[in-house]
Amino acid sequence: MTKPRTKLVAVVVVLLLLAACSYGQTEEFEQANRFYQDKDYESAIRLYQAIVDQGLESANLYYNLGNACFKSGDLGHAVLYYHKARRLAPDDRDIADNLEFARQFSRIQMEGVTLNPVSSFFADLVGPYHLDTLAWISSALFVLLMAFLSFRYGLGIATAWSRGVVTMLVTLLIVSAGLTTFKYRHDYLTRRAVIIAEECTVRTGPSEQSDVELEGAPGLVVQVLSERSDFYHVLFENKRRGWVKKDLLAEI
Repeated sequence: MTKPRTKLVAVVVVLLLLAACSYGQTEEFEQANRFYQDKDYESAIRLYQAIVDQGLESANLYYNLGNACFKSGDLGHAVLYYHKARRLAPDDRDIADNLEFARQFSRIQMEGVTLNPVSSFFADLVGPYHLDTLAWISSALFVLLMAFLSFRYGLGIATAWSRGVVTMLVTLLIVSAGLTTFKYRHDYLTRRAVIIAEECTVRTGPSEQSDVELEGAPGLVVQVLSERSDFYHVLFENKRRGWVKKDLLAEI
């Protein structure tokens, strides 16, 4: 009779500890918000960052942290945290607007041909949707297709309208699955980083002795192609590429 009680006590203790941690994080978050409202942005950043370091992740947390960084003049980290917030809440208009607004303050604007117009089109198309949402739509279409095929062949229905329904469901499933795959590859498999350093020299090779290719600026987003030693090989939005020291960037 004592063992179940011991287990129950242990469960209660764990739940109380989790509740205490959650309460502590909420208190820290509210205190950070008060610092932000009082325009004590450095204190707000320290508290927001402390919550992140505890392993908590939310769109609101990253959004507020991005706002505090922007207000304190840290453009690189502001863009970084806006991107992190947008990944968690892609349909949040405020996050998207603040990200676009912040990027306008970069002293270097990437102008020129986009990396891939087709890829950019699909990125804009799936941008406002969560990966889970697209995956659920694909799953629902697959189940619907299987159910209709079972119904059709089970009853021996082979009319024109049934073939049309099958064609439509297959088409929708292919499109949905394609968009889901693209979303996953674009948002989670492709490595992207933000320049967070005020001075960022981009070199032709992974060495301090390599020639200078260009000068980067905080807030610019790059695609990480590879890495070697202390350097990332990166691709900029205007198709220029080069090698940047890792400590000058932060991955999204």
